[in-house]
This record gives sequence, C-alpha cells and structure tokens, in this order.
Amino acid sequence: MTKPPPNRPPRAALPPSERDSLNSVETQEWLDSLIYVLADAGHNRAAELLLELDHYAYFQGAPIEFKQNTPYINTIDVEAQPEYPGNEELERKFRNAIRWNSVIMVLRANKASDGIGGHLATYASAAELYEVGFNHFFRGPEAGPDRDMVFFQGHSSPGIYARSFLEGRWGEDRMNRFRRELSPDGPGLSSYPHPWLMPDYWEFPTVSMGLGPIQAIYQARYIKYLENRGLKPKGDARVWAFLGDGEMDEPQSIGAIRFAAYENLDNLIFVLNANLQRLDGPVRANSKVIQEFEALFRGAGWNVIKVIWDGKWDELLQKDYNGEIVKRFELLVDGESQRYAAFGGRELREKFFNTPELKRLIDGWSDADLELLNRGGHDVHKIYAAYKAATEHKGSPTIIIPRTVKGYGLGESAQARNVAHNVKKLDVDSLKALRTLLELPLTDEQVEHLDYYNPGPDSPEVKYALERRAALGGLVPSRHVEYPHPTVPTGEFYEEFAGGSKGRAVSTTMAAVSILSKLLRDKEIGKYIVPIVPDEARTFGMDALVPRIGIYSPRGQTYTPVDSGSLMVYKESIDGQMLEEGLTEDGAMSSWIAAATSYANHGVPTIPFYVFYSMFGMQRIGDLVWAAADQMARGFLLGATAGRTTLNGEGLQHQDGNSHLQGYVVPNMKTYDPAFAYELAVIIEAGIQRMYVEGINEFYYITVDNENEVQPAMPDDGRTHQEIHDGILRGMYVFQRSGNKKAKLRAQILASGPAMDAAQKAVEMLADYGVAADLWSVTSYKELHQDALLTQRHNMLHPTETPRVSYVAEQLTPENAPGVLISVSDYVKLGADGLNGHLDRKLWTLGTDGFGRSEGRAELRDFFEVDARHVVVATLYALQRDGKVKGDVVAKAIADLGIDPERDAPVLR
Repeated sequence: MTKPPPNRPPRAALPPSERDSLNSVETQEWLDSLIYVLADAGHNRAAELLLELDHYAYFQGAPIEFKQNTPYINTIDVEAQPEYPGNEELERKFRNAIRWNSVIMVLRANKASDGIGGHLATYASAAELYEVGFNHFFRGPEAGPDRDMVFFQGHSSPGIYARSFLEGRWGEDRMNRFRRELSPDGPGLSSYPHPWLMPDYWEFPTVSMGLGPIQAIYQARYIKYLENRGLKPKGDARVWAFLGDGEMDEPQSIGAIRFAAYENLDNLIFVLNANLQRLDGPVRANSKVIQEFEALFRGAGWNVIKVIWDGKWDELLQKDYNGEIVKRFELLVDGESQRYAAFGGRELREKFFNTPELKRLIDGWSDADLELLNRGGHDVHKIYAAYKAATEHKGSPTIIIPRTVKGYGLGESAQARNVAHNVKKLDVDSLKALRTLLELPLTDEQVEHLDYYNPGPDSPEVKYALERRAALGGLVPSRHVEYPHPTVPTGEFYEEFAGGSKGRAVSTTMAAVSILSKLLRDKEIGKYIVPIVPDEARTFGMDALVPRIGIYSPRGQTYTPVDSGSLMVYKESIDGQMLEEGLTEDGAMSSWIAAATSYANHGVPTIPFYVFYSMFGMQRIGDLVWAAADQMARGFLLGATAGRTTLNGEGLQHQDGNSHLQGYVVPNMKTYDPAFAYELAVIIEAGIQRMYVEGINEFYYITVDNENEVQPAMPDDGRTHQEIHDGILRGMYVFQRSGNKKAKLRAQILASGPAMDAAQKAVEMLADYGVAADLWSVTSYKELHQDALLTQRHNMLHPTETPRVSYVAEQLTPENAPGVLISVSDYVKLGADGLNGHLDRKLWTLGTDGFGRSEGRAELRDFFEVDARHVVVATLYALQRDGKVKGDVVAKAIADLGIDPERDAPVLR
C-alpha cells in the first residue's frame, strides 16, 4: 500500500479540521485535473481515465459501489446537441393545432353523449414527443425495407386522430364520430388503436396496457429474423414503442427487456413518457421513477437516454459551478415535482430554490421566468437530440425517458393533477386559456362553440407537415395488406394421413409434427413455415426438426454443442427457421403475433405454428390472444398434451379441460379438438387455404394430445372424402355406424379429441345392454354452436320465411341419428352443453369439470367420470329418462361396472 508523503503524519492522525481541509484541497486537485483532460483531450479520454481509476481502485480493495444510475440530468449534454433541422415555427403552429383539435374532439364526443369518454392528458404530455418523430424520424410505407413500425400509446389516440384530420385523411364529420363507431352517418374513430375496427389505419393494438412493449420487442426481433432468413430485404427499419410510466407496472412491460438486449435489437426504441402520473396519482411519489427505469434498463443491457430538463435549465446549469442544482435534483421526488408543474413559478421559488446558493442562481428572475423552466419532454431540441442518438446507436436497444407534464397546457383542472388521466371535460375559461396559450386565431364564440381549428391544406404549416411526411415515406399510421399469395399444397399432399398410421401407435401431437415436417419440406411454402416453441421441443417430439432447420440465433452458433456428431444435434444458426423462445409463454405468443401479422406488416406471408402446453395457452396468454385477434393475425396455435386426462402424472396446473371454453370467446379464432391424424390434416389444409390464399382474417386453435394410439384411416363407407372433409370442418360427422339396425334401443355417442377411445369402448359395451350406438366425431363444438346461433338469429329476424335448419340439427335428426344423445369430452361440460336448445332432444354431456390430479390416464378418466363405464351409464340413464328402460337396468349397470354412486362429484373434490 502506498505510504503518506514524508514529513506528513497519516491522515487519520490529523485533527478533524485539518483533515477536512486536506480532503477539500485534494478533491479540488482531482477535479482540476479532470477539467484539464476534458478541455484538452475530450470526453472520451476522460471516460477512459475514470474507467482505469475505477478498475485500479477495485483491485486495490477500495469499496467501489456499482452505480446503475447517472445523475438526474439529461444524458446528452447541451454542447453535444445537434442543430435542429426543422422549421420550428411551422412545426409549433401545426403541433398547436393538433393539441387543440384533440381536445375539441373529446369534448364534442362527451357533449353529444355524456360519459362516452376519451383522454385529454396523455397526448397533451406527449405532443412534442410524437411530432418530432412525425416530422423527422418515422418512416412510412413508401420507405420500403426502411419503413418503421410505431406502437402508439393507446391513450394518446386523440392526438393521432387530430393529426390525420389536419393531413386531410378525414373531415370534421368523422372527428365528431370519435367513439361512435355504430353511427349510421359513416365510419367512426375507435377509442384506442384497434386494427380490426380501422384496418387501413392502425397496425398494433396497445391497450390493454403492457401489451405494446412486449409485442414491440418481438416485432423488432422478427424483422431481423426475416432479414437473416432472406425473406425480407435488409434495411434500416426501426420499431418505436411509445409507453407510459404507469404502464411499466405491468409485468409484460418489462418481462422481455433482457431478451431485447441479448438479441442486440438496435432497431428497437422505447420512448417512455415519464409524466410521473398513472391513472390515480403519482407513479412513484416518494422517489424518482425515471431513475428507477434507468437502473432497470441499464442493468438489462439497454442504452438509456434521459431527457429530463429543457433548454431553459441549461442557463442555470452552466453558471452553477459548484453543482448545487444537480445536488438539489438528486433530492427531488416525483410527488414534489408534480406540485411545481401544478402550481407554477412561486411554488418553485419557495420549495425548490430553498438554499442561499440556489437563491443566488435565480437572482433577478421573476415567477414568470421560473415558469419557463420546463421539463425536457416538451423541448423539441432535446427530443430531437435523443431520437438522433438512438437511431445512430448500435449493438443494443435504446430507451428514451423524457420527463413531461401530464395534461400539459390544459389548465388548472388537469395539468399535473391527480385526476388528469380521467379528465374528459374542460370549462370554457380553461378552453379560452388553452386557445391563448396555443396562439390560435379563434374567437371566444368559436371556443364556446367547440370549433375545430384547421388552417387548411394550403397553409404553410400543413404544407410543411405533408412535405415532411412525403420525404419520410408517407402517412403514418397506415396499414396496407399486400403480399404474394403462396401456392399451397392440397389433395395428395395430405393423402398419407387419410390412410391412418398402418398399425403404428402415434399421438395426434406426433401427427401434427409430421404434418409440420412435411410442410417444411414443401418447395413452395416451406420457407414460410415458422415453428415456434417455448422450451418444449423434445416434449412435443419436435427435436428431430432442430438439426434440419436450425434454431434462429442472431449470433449463429459460436460453440460446439455437447451432442455434436449425433443425429439430434442442437443446431443454432443465423438463418435458422425455428424460434425457440425459452420458458416465456408471453414472449412466444408475441413472437407468434409478429409472424402471424407479417403478411400485413412486411408483405411476407409467414405461417406460424406455435406449439405449447395447452393449459399454458389461453389462461396464460389470453390478453395477447385477444390482441392477436384485433390485429387480424393468421396462423396456428397448437395446444399440445391437451385434455384433462391425457397428461400422465402432471396434475392440477398442467391438465387442460378449459382452453376450448376460453378460446370460444375470441370471435375470429376457430377452435378444433380433433381425435385423429386425418382430421388434423384436413383442418390444417383448409386453414392455410382460407387464411393465406383466400385472405380470410381468422386463426386456428387446435388441441392435440400425447396418448399413443393407432390412427385409423378416414372412413371408407361410400361417402366421398369431400363429404367427410366438410363434416370435419363444420364440426361433426359420423365416424362409425352401428351394424345393428334392428335394435330397439338406439343411441348417438358424440366424442372429441382424447375422449374418442372411451366412446369407442362404450359403443362395444352398450351392445351387451342391447343398445345400438352410432359414433360421431365432434371436431368443434364452437363451430356447431356458432352455426346454430346464426341459424336461430336468421329465423328470428325472418319469421315469415321457411325456417332454416342448423348443421348440427340437420345431422342429429331422429331419422339420421335415432335414440338418445350423449356427448363425452376431455373438456368441461359447458362446451357441449351449448348445443342444448338447438336440438329436438336433450344432449347429455360428460366432461372434466374440476381440478386435475397427478395420476394415470385410466384413473383420471374414472375420477372425472368420462371413461367408457360412465358413458355406458349416462346412455342407459338417458334411455330411462326417455322411458325406454327401467331404473333397475341403470342401477345394475352401475353395480356391474364398479361405479360408486355415493362419491363426491369431481368438481367438488
């Protein structure tokens, strides 16, 4: 260890006053040295020296504290700011017109229909953030491979609509139909970004909050995936995501940020609008949320740019030689900061500049001068500098954190108030004050009348804005669906599956993988197939695909895998086709959404197959599934190891008996529960044809199980394959007719998915009771029920016409399907129960209501009362209720089959 200079006692032995004086002199010497290096060699050299000192001190045992935060000032120094390239005056006028019209649109909507809603404060805080992007950064659809994708913060939609109004994309009449989409006068404007409702405009749904960030991350990764696989020309496209600070409390908002850094997504830019408020009040009143986010994202490997203070603060910072303001910034908490935005210059003078040193810095400043000290998110120079730095940064994603005021400019009733998020009305005085602040040429009468302000297409500010958009590639947001329709395999391609498994026992999961494998080999569409797994390729039997198509990795494979040389080698490659997402259902679903919307967003019709544990589907990713539906995703979701009783040993959390019921509520998602490989092939063939050739906006949820059974051939009983195809797709068809045509007791057994085996055994057992049973394969209760509901609706609205007959009622007529009707499924009873009321007889349903258990398949089916014995008892009981057999027949069967009638129902256990 270095010794003190000669003739000087150790510092610890000095009197406190002398020691403090020495420390002060020494500190100043170090600062002077640093000032010299900064002036002579520049910032980079200073940073190198500080890093060397840090390393040396650490290895000498000095307790160096790791800092995740930089000081609470702007990341980009004022001297490093580039020149602002735009016409600031014209941009200001255009921005002010947008601010006004966004407010008027919401006020008019609520005046016409009190309580219709809308948000004023979010866009008011973000106007500069958006407008700098619109005028200088967001590249539109005509930019080709450089076209950007923008995830707009959902609550800011009024401002985006107001800009489109000035651009001439619609007139006042449509602005007046904000949140009035059922108006007979024409199309309205949806509350938030909803592609389904505005398919030529919005691209990405960003409400519910938290869905925008994770989708943006995987969208940015998918752009790189398409480019590395040669499906999209390499360009400079970026993904921008505008987010709220309160929104970051959602787990999805931050759950994938480490993944973005790992993937080196330097094409991704988050703009986190830190207006310091969420719906009910401050986000972090007792601390600084911006510092929290900086630490979080820096720790995850992101490039962080803070935009906290506007240019007026630079005047004070430049003459603050002792760093008093920076020290005061560090003491500031968000709850205090909110007060300054709400109460103005006097509050700032009394509470912030509260030391003699700080008071001297503002000597001669009036309260009006102090009110000009604004937040960085309202300074276009600061924003432009941050955006430019972000677009030039390489190697990692960037998050820009601008500090803004919620409800900026909206007056005392909204600006920085806790109620700001929910304000949808302003009084006349506030409107007049806003008019004056925005310097708009509107009379008091026009303000009271809630007039829009449009300077017209020939005004300098509108012409300027349109010229900027033209230079950047066209209007944004904009959704154009144009893609090459692929040649898809049909007919003979799937013929092998119609022939069954030729005595070999395979599961429908393995059949699905076989179909997927064959599609991957197809010369026409093979390149468009995108297999996606969370981290279960081996579980689902997909490990054989890995060495053939490779797992996508932007780094390639920089190591020799431990199974190198084996047939099942773990292969990663830059042009890998499979997306192996790890244990993240949300991430994998976001990846699937990016692939499933590629036909619209990139003009590349990729066909994703996301394979996952079915129980970890709808109930884990339900909100993302709804978002996928909103943006018209196309592709296949395969719920593997499906059903409540097929997953040996796994138990309550893994066994799925409800995903079909949850999937039922998604309007454009078709759900199927096939029992056989040939049914699966028919559904996938039709799905590809409908989605990618016919262009129908739908997607498919298909459940497949893991129980190995001999797969039968498609029935060969005189019906054409097309007739059976139609039945499979419409939801049901006769799989097997009873050969006993003379039996007095008849039954129709409806079975689906994993329950088919029990139904087949029950048909044989029922013969011992004199019951001839036909067996039906029900591939989709949703298809049957929706068709029945549509038929019912048509008949109700056309009472004088001959009533139509639904498909299920047509199939189950007494002539075509005599006897009682019994349904058995590995899913909850409610799915099949929906058909009751649409048939001429009661449908008796068996299903798996209740919690799962860790057990074998036979025991589970007994527990849930869906095995062959319970199908037999249900059939006999239905016959008793029809007066066809006596109760003692049912009682004897219960005893003979070993069923305990006194045990609790599974739903109660």
